[in-house]
Amino acid sequence: MGSQMQDNPEPPPATCVEPPQISVVIPFYNEEENVEPVMEEVIAVLCGMGRTFEILAVDDGSSDDTVIRLRRMRASHREVRLLRMRRNSGQTAAMQAGFQACRGSVVISMDGDGQNDPSAIPLLIERLEVGHDLVCGWRHRRQDRLVTRKIPSWIANRLIGRLTGVPIHDNGCSLKAYDARLLRRLRLYSDQHRFIPALSSLAGARIDEVKVPHRARMAGESKYGLSRTYKVLLDVMTLVMLRSALNRPARAFMIPGLLLGLAGILSLLAGVASTLETGASLVVLGGAGFLLLFAAGHFVILGLLAELARNKAGSLARPGRRMA
Repeated sequence: MGSQMQDNPEPPPATCVEPPQISVVIPFYNEEENVEPVMEEVIAVLCGMGRTFEILAVDDGSSDDTVIRLRRMRASHREVRLLRMRRNSGQTAAMQAGFQACRGSVVISMDGDGQNDPSAIPLLIERLEVGHDLVCGWRHRRQDRLVTRKIPSWIANRLIGRLTGVPIHDNGCSLKAYDARLLRRLRLYSDQHRFIPALSSLAGARIDEVKVPHRARMAGESKYGLSRTYKVLLDVMTLVMLRSALNRPARAFMIPGLLLGLAGILSLLAGVASTLETGASLVVLGGAGFLLLFAAGHFVILGLLAELARNKAGSLARPGRRMA
């Protein structure tokens, strides 16, 4: 989805033909004042690690001077690559575009507003390399507003953890480290960057979580608020349905089908009883019963088809199966 809405990514510099060890993906949207501080700080941390790296700065359709400043950074640092979305497509699409273009075996994602502290990158990579596929940052002493950011985030994290079975304390923290092989199995859309741990668990990923520093925004204004709540709820519902369908596709469809079938039979019986007792027409209850039975049949058939598709796609990772 993201690749359809982005310009072709710029090729890596001639001096960086060999794939780097680390790729850092940073989406920017109207962050002109934060571009240089964030990029310079990330570059300093990565240079201190003594590994080869690239930074994929993804401009998500900014309307200010973000692109101009990113081009300056690219001109002065050969490790920087610039990707431009054709329009503002959202953080998830921007991250997916960066993931598709990155070349490192280890991938780091982070925000472009300066609140994620790059000094935590070595710790994330250290935890990744002891045998994990995904290491999530857990914002310690979060520097955000209580009512509009902290409380909704706490509620959302508890809800996501309860419904998905993945007990991550901070799904919304963009500072994460990934094994690149995991990212090749994921395709993000909508606002699913918040559900990367849950989606990764469906691919059999080994997930860890570490506390990371969090800072107040350097400059500019937050792009998020309470208005995103309904999107999160819709994506949670989609994720729960997807998880259920992947685990037991026949059960996910056939149980609702059986319930609808039972309701259809009861409706038909009630219609027959009403007709025998009062002589009333069978049209209403009978019609409802037939419609319910028709819907039940569709659910049962979908369940059977889903089970056949699951068995055929034997190469797909299942929960509990570890990545190679």
